[in-house]
Amino acid sequence: MKANGGRDLRQLLAAMEPRLLPDEFVFCSVAHEQEEAVADLPVLATFREEEGLSLVLERSLAESHGFRYGPVMRCISLTVHSALDSVGLTAAITDCLARQGISANVVAAYFHDHVFVPAARAEEALMALRELQNRRK
Repeated sequence: MKANGGRDLRQLLAAMEPRLLPDEFVFCSVAHEQEEAVADLPVLATFREEEGLSLVLERSLAESHGFRYGPVMRCISLTVHSALDSVGLTAAITDCLARQGISANVVAAYFHDHVFVPAARAEEALMALRELQNRRK
């Protein structure tokens, strides 16, 4: 792949090699006034929204700090290096999971895409994505 990532959807799907991370993750939000208090926490991701700072972090960390959170998720990382301006990868992934009735929250990072799915359905989601990959090989 190019240093800035691949763009060909067929190649991306064939090479995505989805990998299920072992930890459980949650999404939560803290008020902007509390941002400094969480600055040193080992969160997986953050996103500043109008309503507050969204955090993606391990469930155990959220619980130990008393954060309220939504559904417990697992993360499936797509190990293929996709370009940030590639077209169709997120749509193909979410469509595949939607057909199985599995919700998906996708976070696109610089090198890879990461798909957060309900913890109880993580193995099923992983199998569905592997089937999608195998159909593209």
